[in-house]
Amino acid sequence: MAYRFVHTADLHLDSPLRSLALRNAELADLVSDASRQALVAIVDLCLEEEADALVIAGDLYDGEQTSMKTARFLASQLERLHRAGICVFKIRGNHDAMSKIARELVMPDTVKIFGGHAEIVEATKGSLSVAIHGMSFAKPHAPDPLLPKFKPPVAGAVNIGIMHTSLAGSAGHDVYAPCNVLDLHASGFDYWALGHLHQRSQHPGAATIIMPGMPQGRDINESGVKTVSLVTVADDRTVTVEERRTSIAQFERVDVDLTGVDDWRDAAMAIEAALTAQRDRTASPHLVARLRLSGRTPLSWQLRRDIDLMQAEAEQRGDLIGRTWIEKLELAFEAHSTLADASAADPVVGLAALMRDEVIAHSGFRDDIREMVRDLLADLPAESRAFAGHDEAGFERFIDNLLANGAEDIAARMKAADRGES
Repeated sequence: MAYRFVHTADLHLDSPLRSLALRNAELADLVSDASRQALVAIVDLCLEEEADALVIAGDLYDGEQTSMKTARFLASQLERLHRAGICVFKIRGNHDAMSKIARELVMPDTVKIFGGHAEIVEATKGSLSVAIHGMSFAKPHAPDPLLPKFKPPVAGAVNIGIMHTSLAGSAGHDVYAPCNVLDLHASGFDYWALGHLHQRSQHPGAATIIMPGMPQGRDINESGVKTVSLVTVADDRTVTVEERRTSIAQFERVDVDLTGVDDWRDAAMAIEAALTAQRDRTASPHLVARLRLSGRTPLSWQLRRDIDLMQAEAEQRGDLIGRTWIEKLELAFEAHSTLADASAADPVVGLAALMRDEVIAHSGFRDDIREMVRDLLADLPAESRAFAGHDEAGFERFIDNLLANGAEDIAARMKAADRGES
């Protein structure tokens, strides 16, 4: 008789909205509730598949939360599992270690929360013996490896390890309980249920090693469909993993090339076509899109000035498509395109060229902007820094785009004023 469990991590229940533009209250409500709905979907999956257990590999909570509303919601979902006889095996990650809810909420007796020392829970299912190993973070930071502290695998049992770890390190994530994938394979365990990194990954070898990623993205840097693992251990101890969708709102970047488009309505229609295509490719119930308008178009100066109006156009078309939301519009037009229709003698053209080629490129201005951005990044959590690049070259490209777009914005507004437009 097979043993089945659902493996998830990093739900970050009721995580505060970060980069989401709050001008659309309905969108804000959708995203703020999405992590809860993802948990409901996970519990639904456990019930529908008659799973034996739910494994949560850390960061069920999101830091120093004190909301009893969150506690009551979580208790109601755990009670659904308890009534069905489904066990929950959970470890605390770095965010859980800061949560008061994690310490104060009374759990059903079918919920096992592993402590700061390695523990083993043994179970049987038919002819299968199962040993679940777990170890929680005792503090918010865990700079030392945890793998050496785990107990040896139980002889004759299917050994399942639960660990919150950054593995060998990943861009956008601080180092927590580092370990080597090769050491996990050599541990003698059958399955490693990992957590912490927000992108899904699987590491083939002697053991089945899964980092499920988060079941619901929170912003554009956590884009794409989000899933959990439905794991089946057969009587012969073979392990099968099925990926199941849990995300309610799916963040996606949508590129719209406006090269040659010179009419506002045509630009809006191009946006609608790109949104429709992405909606068709989106697996989750809701699409939350960040639009990137690019190319060479005489509309670029007008779009820079009236980006709020085009956002409203895009939102209206999203409403018509259905379950399609606009998180933000980004402009990435080709250099000089904002003033392509101006003569070489135009003073605004001359000033724009001066800003690009002299003030920005050959003065301390760039160094000042670079330091300002570095200071900003230092104040952000690691997972929110990806917008500025993943390495030094990416960071410099970000600075280049920031300065170029700033010069184009100023020139576009001056051009509009020069034409007597408000």
